[in-house]
Amino acid sequence: MKIQHFRNATLTIEIDDKVILVDPMLGGQGTLPPFSFFRFKMKKNPTVPLPENCRPTLEKVTHCLITHNHPDHIDSAAEKFLIKRNIPVICSTLDEKTFIKKGLNVVQTINYWEKSSFLNGTIEGIPAKHGYGFVAKPAGNVMGFFIELPNQPSIYLSSDTIYTDAIDTVLKKYNPEISIVAAGSAQFDIFKPLLMTLDDIVKFVENAPHKVIANHMEAVNHCPTTRTKLSAVLTQKGLIHKTYIPEDGEVIDI
Repeated sequence: MKIQHFRNATLTIEIDDKVILVDPMLGGQGTLPPFSFFRFKMKKNPTVPLPENCRPTLEKVTHCLITHNHPDHIDSAAEKFLIKRNIPVICSTLDEKTFIKKGLNVVQTINYWEKSSFLNGTIEGIPAKHGYGFVAKPAGNVMGFFIELPNQPSIYLSSDTIYTDAIDTVLKKYNPEISIVAAGSAQFDIFKPLLMTLDDIVKFVENAPHKVIANHMEAVNHCPTTRTKLSAVLTQKGLIHKTYIPEDGEVIDI
């Protein structure tokens, strides 16, 4: 298995002849408006370009997995890419109508806490809560995924979420071999954070039974947690040995 981190939450999972694209944000640098105007430096998003070494991987994509309908997880460039190539899309049942209306080729929808067949294995929807307090409601529904494929390490994609009982259950009872956490601590100009605080990221890594991949950093302007800051905290806590913090474009061989 190869996991290539593109930028933000976008990545691919490559297994033999299958390449699963996750949460594609494929537009050029600065093609989206800022997500924060005064709490953090006002910059258009994405704040960094798509790495050139990701483009050959895109040519091999066979499936697309989308955790929720936010522009930093599926932008207009990604929609055009998926529609042009008629890529099969897997998403939450709650997002099905929206993505079909956009013209995406939705071939499978997933429910929370329900296993479904997927590439000769299984996929299960895991509840996610996109923010602390009130902000989670307007942030809308999000779905994490737990994936088990034959002769491959199991993967837990937490997606955009704070630390919840559902996450605790997956980490402690499902025994994921790879856990992927959105670690940028995103926050709008008002309301509480949309993603885990540093303390909760540490808790996630502590409770993860095996390796963790931290993403969703340094690509959108409302995410203050940097790779350097996260690495320093995890080093201090003695947890850096079980954590990958990939650079944009980096490939991780599992």
